[in-house]
Amino acid sequence: MIEALLIGGLAFVLALVAGRPVVGLLRSFNVGKAISEDGPSSHLVKAGTPTMGGLLIWGTVAVVSAPTNVAGKLSILLPIGVLLITLAIGIVDDLGTLTGGSSRFSGLSWRLKFIMIGLLSIGVSVVLSEGLGVHSLNVPWAGQYDIGYFYIPIAAITLFATTSAVSITDGLDGLLGGTAALAFAAYAVIAFLQGQVFLATFSFTVVGALLGFLWYNAHPAALFMGDTGALPLGALLGTVALMTGHWLLLPVIGIVFVAEAITDVMQIVYFQVTGGRRLFRMAPLHNHFELLGWSEPQIVMRMWLFGVAGAMVGIALALSV
Repeated sequence: MIEALLIGGLAFVLALVAGRPVVGLLRSFNVGKAISEDGPSSHLVKAGTPTMGGLLIWGTVAVVSAPTNVAGKLSILLPIGVLLITLAIGIVDDLGTLTGGSSRFSGLSWRLKFIMIGLLSIGVSVVLSEGLGVHSLNVPWAGQYDIGYFYIPIAAITLFATTSAVSITDGLDGLLGGTAALAFAAYAVIAFLQGQVFLATFSFTVVGALLGFLWYNAHPAALFMGDTGALPLGALLGTVALMTGHWLLLPVIGIVFVAEAITDVMQIVYFQVTGGRRLFRMAPLHNHFELLGWSEPQIVMRMWLFGVAGAMVGIALALSV
């Protein structure tokens, strides 16, 4: 655990040092975020803020992990593969959401992204089941159960849902970075207690990189993570949860992600059923609170508090298995 925590601390320092030149580089290439008019009007002032901050997060993870957590650890290749695939998807999508529309890329439609994430989810589930021999479900106070071939479809749905929910949460300065850091920290502890030191080290490396990124993403943000950061975060969180067998705890540890996704789905369904009426002032949940008059830092801090509570309860439940 000491080594894993020190590596996480190293990732924080590296991201902190690299952040300023990364922001400057993104500005020099005019990689500024275009703000959708469908969101709160207060967000329009953020137009032009450098995006694709996921490059800082994952660049840090790569630089730190390569010498410390790859050699002789074949299982780490799965989360690395997930990272590379979702990073590529995120980069292409972010290039289509820049200010000025100067990119030759138009981004990805939500249907295409869903298909790609769905195929990835199935592929990861098959690798976990057939390649790594993971078929387990850990139930608090009840023990571990082998669910056989039912594992593949359940794991695929879990990974798809987690990736989507985490991506939806990225909407306010510091919101996703902080809640994701808490979730990865919780699974790092769980993985360490299981003896999966490489997985705990990887998770703490992500935590450290996220903390360094948050220095520049704190309100008012000088850098957004974009889908370059959000898509890999969700896919990796789901993958780590599945590798620990404690994927049943994702709704607890990721309680903020669940709330964000559920309110978004509820809003869409209610809008369709009622012919245009809205259940919330705006979805997902953080936008609803913003239109109620809560300030952005208030919303973020209060959701962080739920994230802390969820992480603590999730670790406690994992210890009960």
